[in-house]
Amino acid sequence: MQNNLLGVLKEHENKLLTIWSQILLESGSGDGAMEEEESKEFASLFLNALAKSDEKYDSQEFEKVQDLIVGISSSRGKRGFSPRENAQYLISFKEACSQILSDLISDSAKLYDANLKLNAIIDDMTIMTFEAFMRGREDIISRQVDEISEISTPVITVWDGIVALPIIGTLDSSRTQVVMESLLQQIVDTGSSIAILDISGVPAVDSLVAQHLIKTVSATRLMGAECIISGIRPEIAQTVVHLGIDLSGITTKASLASALQTAFDMLQLAVVKRKKIVE
Repeated sequence: MQNNLLGVLKEHENKLLTIWSQILLESGSGDGAMEEEESKEFASLFLNALAKSDEKYDSQEFEKVQDLIVGISSSRGKRGFSPRENAQYLISFKEACSQILSDLISDSAKLYDANLKLNAIIDDMTIMTFEAFMRGREDIISRQVDEISEISTPVITVWDGIVALPIIGTLDSSRTQVVMESLLQQIVDTGSSIAILDISGVPAVDSLVAQHLIKTVSATRLMGAECIISGIRPEIAQTVVHLGIDLSGITTKASLASALQTAFDMLQLAVVKRKKIVE
């Protein structure tokens, strides 16, 4: 028997894979052919690391195993596995290893020591799978927030020299920054002189939201464009008055159509219905 008690597992790799697959199947944590390939790769790398480690389980060999299990955990997460199922994947592997160790080691003290070391290694990797899952979720959420923010702040050219930005949802400091950047960039790109901020989709206006709107208007004016705020519903008007927010220096309109008409007047434009030509 080797001094490295866990290193002997490498000699029984095929048997271990068979037992592991059976445990996964019974637990319902399996995933067919794709998992079989992942399991073979993980088992091979893990058992090689055990055989070469000489009981130093922080070696470079184990860093490769840790990188692999993080990748497998991320892949399984994308395929719909929960953190619990990812943990069960490794717990099943540990159970398979323990079964083989029980057959190979008759000395109860040595068997206890081997299982203790095996538990420490696998439990540490199990924690890594949870951390990898959380990082993956955070990345997805962050990307979705950015995508939703971009979708919910589209700047539209409604007429030559007029752009409109319909705001949907609550304005906060970070979103106001996105709104301003999008609006100012579109003003530069189109050479527009009038910008309409439509807040019909903003659920409520408090002092903080009003300050964000005022900042956006000020930034627009610094770019040489005039700003009109539309979508002022009766309840929003009452709230603004109640809070004592001064919007007297800003042109406000009840609807986008009214704001567009005001923009036409500023540009000395008129839209008229064309007379029907009688043949």
